[in-house]
Amino acid sequence: MTVRAVIVDDEPVARAGLRRMLAATDWITVAGEAASGPDAVRAIDALKPDIVFLDIELPGGSGIDVLRRATHQPCAVFTTAYSQHAVTAFELGAVDYLVKPFGAARLATALERARAALGEPAGTLPRDRLAEAFAAGPMTRLFVRSGNSIVPIPVADISSFTADGDYVEARGPSGRHTVRVSLNRIEERLDARAFARVHRAHIVNLDHVKAFRRVPNGRMVAEMRDGTRIPVSRQRAPLLRRQGA
Repeated sequence: MTVRAVIVDDEPVARAGLRRMLAATDWITVAGEAASGPDAVRAIDALKPDIVFLDIELPGGSGIDVLRRATHQPCAVFTTAYSQHAVTAFELGAVDYLVKPFGAARLATALERARAALGEPAGTLPRDRLAEAFAAGPMTRLFVRSGNSIVPIPVADISSFTADGDYVEARGPSGRHTVRVSLNRIEERLDARAFARVHRAHIVNLDHVKAFRRVPNGRMVAEMRDGTRIPVSRQRAPLLRRQGA
């Protein structure tokens, strides 16, 4: 089986280096390249590759945006210098995640994973993975980095999510974990019956709330079972009362 690939990277040297390494694999053919988000979408839809090697940071949109916008959905291997994107990549169902600079041995591992994925019935795996990632239903687990590993944490075990710039901090039984995704995006995927947005920067798991209490300044806080106090905004307090929290 010959596998068609597209390389997406805004650095010509990086594209050339990856093309050279792929040339050593007889079952893969590079069908095209792209250097920006819009060009990547056009190349993927026009060439319909089996696999795309996709940088995260691109002019005109991120690699994640490319996967969302492309009609054709190949297997994706993310290639980037930013390891903090790994969690998001795996949430999107990426076959692998290569941190630059990587060598031929690490690339070979990614290729074997891609070939195993492509061994499934044609047209089912990549789209199903993306459909699952963007499904309307609540997510049941969150993938977080722990040392050199990516580990799943049941969402039910997470007591709160807090916005921290471009990141979100999730508090769970194993401590605090940072994921590169917006709080709004997290909120979209949570079960609204179990989680409540109590502040523009905070979401709490209602099953982990000991009580909502008034504090001396007249504000309300969510007192968590672990002793943490999370502020509740004046705008959100009436909503909690109507929800029966």
